[in-house]
Amino acid sequence: MAAASDPVELGASWGPARPEPLPTRFHRVHGANIRVDPSGTRATRVESFAHGVCFSHEPLAPGQVFLVEIEEKELGWCGHLRLGLTALDPAGLAAVPEFSLPDLVNLGHTWVFAITRHHNRVPRNGQQAAEASAPSRPQALLVEPYLCIEQFRIPRDRLVGRSRPGLYSHLLDQLYELNVLPPTARRSRLGVLFCPHPDGTADMHIVINGEDMGPSARGLPAAQPLYAVVDVFASTKSVRLVQLEYGLPSLQTLCRLVIQRSVVHRLAIDGLHLPKGLKDFCKYE
Repeated sequence: MAAASDPVELGASWGPARPEPLPTRFHRVHGANIRVDPSGTRATRVESFAHGVCFSHEPLAPGQVFLVEIEEKELGWCGHLRLGLTALDPAGLAAVPEFSLPDLVNLGHTWVFAITRHHNRVPRNGQQAAEASAPSRPQALLVEPYLCIEQFRIPRDRLVGRSRPGLYSHLLDQLYELNVLPPTARRSRLGVLFCPHPDGTADMHIVINGEDMGPSARGLPAAQPLYAVVDVFASTKSVRLVQLEYGLPSLQTLCRLVIQRSVVHRLAIDGLHLPKGLKDFCKYE
């Protein structure tokens, strides 16, 4: 994993000089109501609406996106998933706080926000607040294959949520691609990352379905290990981690893209003479 302070040029490829980050997993330390599956990639709050704070197993590398997909919602609660970063080592916590906001944040060196579309975009010094109030949204987010955030270029394909295969999935998928659904809808994909600067600080960015919401916090200590924080709070009941490919796409991914572009509807994938594992990968990922 790259050190937190390593500078990276825009569009620099992942390779021997800059190893691709390890797969993301949830930390063994988490809230009392959280159950993490054996793979470490799915976190579910099994009761109540609180004690759902989770952390990444390892500190994030610069530009590495900790990406979760909302799998289950629970009616009857007010509030949604919260996301951010912390410089606190989860293993060193005496106890995991009940809430990320305000409990974990009050411990210091933690930056967490409730997920909304235009929450707290932070302007740089001298920048007009109006310019920073909301990110510009292209008409079609998937026209460009990469999402550029400051000095990082991230493949956009898996950043965007997809509906479950069904009769109207080809229409629903367009709503995820255009990012017009509520940001905490089921199947939405939400990510957090940090971008370091030469002065030793970093900006934290939150990504909603392939769209950068802009820097939500500045001045993070880039030289310190920064862990992702996910609070499976209130109406959000279960999330799963989505793994990204930062270097050259795998053969499996290239096959999936070709197959998806060659069929009118995802349900048509079932009729193709392909291994079941590849068909499932094309339909659900």
